[in-house]
Amino acid sequence: MSVRARLTLCAWAATLAAATALLPLVDGYSWLLQAAAVLGVQGALGTALRRVPAPRWSIILAQAVLALLMLTFLFVRESAVAGFLPGPTAFEHFGTLLVQGGDDVSQYAIPAPVTDGIRLMLVGGVLLVGLLVDVLAVSYRAAAPAGLPLLALYSVAAGLSGDGDGRWLWFLCAAAGYLLLLLAEGRERLTRWGTVFGDSPPPGALGATARVRRASPVRTGHRIGVAALGLALLVPLALPALGTGLLDSEGRGTGGRSDGGNTVTAVNPLVALQDSLNQPENRTVLTYQTDAEDVSDLYLRIVALDEFDGEAWRPSQRRITDVPQTLPAPPGLSPAVDREVVTTRIAAADWYEQSWLPMPYPARRVAVDGRWRFEPEGRTLVGDGGQTTADARYEVQSLAVRPTAEQLADAPRPPEGLLSEYTAVPDDLPGVVLERALAVTAGAANDYERAVALQEWFARGGGFTYDTEVTAGTGSEAIVRFLEQKEGFCIHFSFSMAAMARSLGIPARVAVGFTPGVTAPDGSRLVGLQDAHAWPELYFEGVGWTRFEPTPARGTTPEYAVPSLPEPGATDEPDLPRPEESGEPSPGPEAREDCPPGLGGCEEEQGAAGASDGFPWDTVRFVALVATLALVVGALLLSPLLWRASVRRRRSGGDALASWQELLDAGWDVGIPPDESATPRQSAVRLVRAGRLDGPAEAAVHRLADAVERALYAPVPGDVPAGGHTADVELARAGLRAAAPRRTRLRATLLPRSTVRVVWAGSERWAALTEAHRAFWSRTAGSLRALLQRG
Repeated sequence: MSVRARLTLCAWAATLAAATALLPLVDGYSWLLQAAAVLGVQGALGTALRRVPAPRWSIILAQAVLALLMLTFLFVRESAVAGFLPGPTAFEHFGTLLVQGGDDVSQYAIPAPVTDGIRLMLVGGVLLVGLLVDVLAVSYRAAAPAGLPLLALYSVAAGLSGDGDGRWLWFLCAAAGYLLLLLAEGRERLTRWGTVFGDSPPPGALGATARVRRASPVRTGHRIGVAALGLALLVPLALPALGTGLLDSEGRGTGGRSDGGNTVTAVNPLVALQDSLNQPENRTVLTYQTDAEDVSDLYLRIVALDEFDGEAWRPSQRRITDVPQTLPAPPGLSPAVDREVVTTRIAAADWYEQSWLPMPYPARRVAVDGRWRFEPEGRTLVGDGGQTTADARYEVQSLAVRPTAEQLADAPRPPEGLLSEYTAVPDDLPGVVLERALAVTAGAANDYERAVALQEWFARGGGFTYDTEVTAGTGSEAIVRFLEQKEGFCIHFSFSMAAMARSLGIPARVAVGFTPGVTAPDGSRLVGLQDAHAWPELYFEGVGWTRFEPTPARGTTPEYAVPSLPEPGATDEPDLPRPEESGEPSPGPEAREDCPPGLGGCEEEQGAAGASDGFPWDTVRFVALVATLALVVGALLLSPLLWRASVRRRRSGGDALASWQELLDAGWDVGIPPDESATPRQSAVRLVRAGRLDGPAEAAVHRLADAVERALYAPVPGDVPAGGHTADVELARAGLRAAAPRRTRLRATLLPRSTVRVVWAGSERWAALTEAHRAFWSRTAGSLRALLQRG
C-alpha cells in the first residue's frame, strides 16, 4: 500500500473515531455506518486521482462533487435528475431537510430519534469534516492542522451531550484517531515541526544568530499533542449542553447532588422539562399498583421549586439525612383533617435515570433499595453517590389528605419563619403581578378564597389558552408576558399562580412530577412522559401544603378547590373538571425506543415550547460561531503561506536586487539559509551545490548573480529583460523544489522559513518605536527642566 493510501485510510479512521462522539446524541448507529461508507468512497476517489497524478485543486473539487452526488442519492433522489444529479428542486429539498433537522434538534431531548433532517446533518457534517481531514492530511501532508476539524467535530458533540458518564470514552476514541493520523505521517515529518531554520542559522543585522534555537523534535511533538488534547478537553466547557430529560442522573434538571453527604443542591429543571415536553412520542416512565379507591389525586411528586429570584423558580439547597423508618409528620397537618393511608408499589423503567424518587405526597414510609437520602423540607428522597431511579422497585405508604373548604378557609396564620420564606418575591417583580392578583381576588374574604379565585381565573374565567407553541420562560418577564398573551402550558400557569399568591402573602411553591396516568389492561397504572406536569402548592396552617390546579385541560381539580360560589365576575361557563376516573382512559404510553428518556410530554401538542418562530435560530447562530472560529483558526494557520505568496507577487517583475532577494528566500524555504556576508557569486555557487541544481536552473542562478553584480558595481547597469528576472527566479525556484524531498516541499509551502523576516521586521520596528518614544520623553523632560530653571 502506498504512503498516500495509508494516509487516506488513517484519515478515514480518524474521522469516524471522532464521529463516535455523536453517538450519544441520537438513538441508533445506522447513520454512522452510512457515513463510513460514503466517506470511504470519497477517500477512494481521492486515492485514485492522486495516482494519475492530478492537480490538488481538481482532486478536492472531484471529491466535493462526489460527496454532493452521494448525498443527493441518499436523501433527495426523488427530487434529483436521474436520481443523483442535483437541480434546483433537489437543493430546495436539501434546504427543507436542513430546516426540519434544526427543528428536530431544538425539539428532541437526547438521545433523539434519527429523523431524515437529523440524519442529513449527521452524515453531511461527518462527510464535510472527512473531506477537510483528507485535504489537509493527504493532499497537503499536514496531519497536525487536520486535527482542527476533528477537534471541532468532537467539541460540538461533547458540548451538546453535556457531562455524560461515557464522555471520556468518546474523547479517547477521537484522540486515538488523531494520534493514529500523526503516526501515519511519520516520525520524520513530526521532528521537522517547530524548526524555523535549516542546518545553520542565517546571520542578520538584528542579531538573528543569537535568537535562533533548534527546537527539540520530541519536545515539539509533545507540545503539539498536549495542545490538541487540551483544547479538546477545554473547548466543550464553553459550548452549550443539552439535557437528557428532566431530572437526569447528573444533576441537570432537578436531579440533585449531595454536598459532603449533608446537603443537596438542585438547579432549575425547566430547560430539561421543556426538552421533554417537546417530544412527539410517548414512553412509559413508571408502572404502579395502589390500594387507593380514588387515584385522581395520586400525583407522583418529584421535587418542589421553592426559591424564586426573578430569573427562575428552582429548588433551594437543603440539608439531607438518612431515610428514617417512618418519615416525620407532614408540616402543618392537623389531626382534625380527614386522611387515608394509601400503599403504592412503583416500578421505574430501566432507562429512566434521575436522582429524585417520584412518590405520592405526603409520603409516610418508603421501602427502597439503594443509596437514598431524605430531604425533610420537601419530603423527598434523593440519590446519593450516583444512585438513580433506573429500574427501581419501591413501595410508598402515603397519606391521602382530604381537607374541607371550611378547614382551609378557617386556617390560622402560618408560622412567621415559613411565611417569610415562602412569600418572598424579588424586589424587581413587576407591579402588574400584584395589581392583577388584587383585581382577580377582589371581594375574597380569606387566603383560601383568594387561592380558589386565582385558580378559577387561570383555568376558566381569565380567557387563558393551553398552548405549548409559545416561548417558555421562568422569570418575571415570562410571567408578565404570559399574563398579557394568556397562552402557555403548565409551567406558565403554575409559576404565575405561585408568584401571584406570594405577592398576596400566601405561602406558595411549585411542584414538579407526574399526574396519575392511565389504567392498563391488567389493572395497574401506567405513567408516561405525557403525564409530566407542574402545579402550585399553597400552604394553609392545619392542612399543610395543598395542591391546586390552574392549568386547563391538564390533571384534575381537587374537590376542596372546586368553588361552591362563583368567583367574582364569573359568567355561566362549564364547571371545572372534577376528580373522577374516566371510563375510557386515553391510549396508554407505549414503550418506544425512539423517544429519549426524561420527564415531560411526548405528544405533538407539547412539541415546540422553545421554538416560537419555527426557524432554528439557535442552531444557525451556533453553526455560525463554529464556522467563524474555524475561519479564524484557518486564517492563522495559512498566514505564513499567504504572506509568502504576497511577497513573491510583489517582487515579481522587479529589478535585479528584488529578484535576487526572492531567489535567496526560495532557497531558504527549502533549507538553504542565506549568508549575508557572502558575495552574490559565492551565494550562487552555494545555492547550486546545496540545491543540487544543474542545467537551466543552474544557468538561471548564475545569470541572476551576474545581474546583481552589475546592478551593484557596474558604472552602468545592464539592460533589464522584458518582464524583469521573474523567469530566471521561477526556473531556479522550480529546480530547488524538484531536488528537495517531498516533506521539505510541503514545509516550504505551508510554513516557509523565510517568513521569519516578519518577526525580524516587527522587532526592528518595535525597537525603532521604543527608541523614538524614549527620545520623545527625554526631550520633553529636558524642556521641562529648562523651563523650571528659567522660572
